[in-house]
Amino acid sequence: MDKRFAIFDFDGTLVDSAGFWQETERDFLSRRGITGDISAIVEKTKPMTVPEASRFFIQTYGFDESPDAMSDEMYAAMTRHYREDVPLKDGAAAYLADLAGRGVQMCVASATAARLMRECLDRMGVGSYFAFVLSCMDVGAGKLQPDVYLAAARRFGAEPGEIAVYEDAPYALRTAKQAGFYTIGVYDASAAAHWDEIRRIADESLKSWGEGAKKD
Repeated sequence: MDKRFAIFDFDGTLVDSAGFWQETERDFLSRRGITGDISAIVEKTKPMTVPEASRFFIQTYGFDESPDAMSDEMYAAMTRHYREDVPLKDGAAAYLADLAGRGVQMCVASATAARLMRECLDRMGVGSYFAFVLSCMDVGAGKLQPDVYLAAARRFGAEPGEIAVYEDAPYALRTAKQAGFYTIGVYDASAAAHWDEIRRIADESLKSWGEGAKKD
């Protein structure tokens, strides 16, 4: 990666949190009587912010609750995990340190709330590498739209072609690439079934943070 700027996704890219989110959503639905195999529903919420997922659950299941109250409930469950036990992916700290040593300016852009990302990054000792963190909620759109990436580019004062975007999801990589960003696909076990697709979309791919990116 030879870009001067880098945008990192958070969940599944920098931190190993997919299992925590899936558990939170399953518990959330179970408390409302929705049990059995909900993997297809959980898969559909992956591109969504928590408020978007809350509205999706209301539309899908007819819950008589407000999206704000449902979002608050899910965030309360995940806040504890981000503060206590969501881990940084192996090798990520060294990778970030290397980029910082080469003068690369970095930020994080994710559907997760900015305050939770910042708390988690600081707990893991890597928060200082990032000039800022952006949530999709700050720009009013998830990663099916390029808004959060373009907002980060404006903060950097850079053009998309000068910026590398690190993502573990095919839809996010596709969005960033179509908006003109250089894309790097990052492997995550929760998205293993999509790895071949990720490699096809991305300009480079990383099977692990310790191996270095490869051009496909």
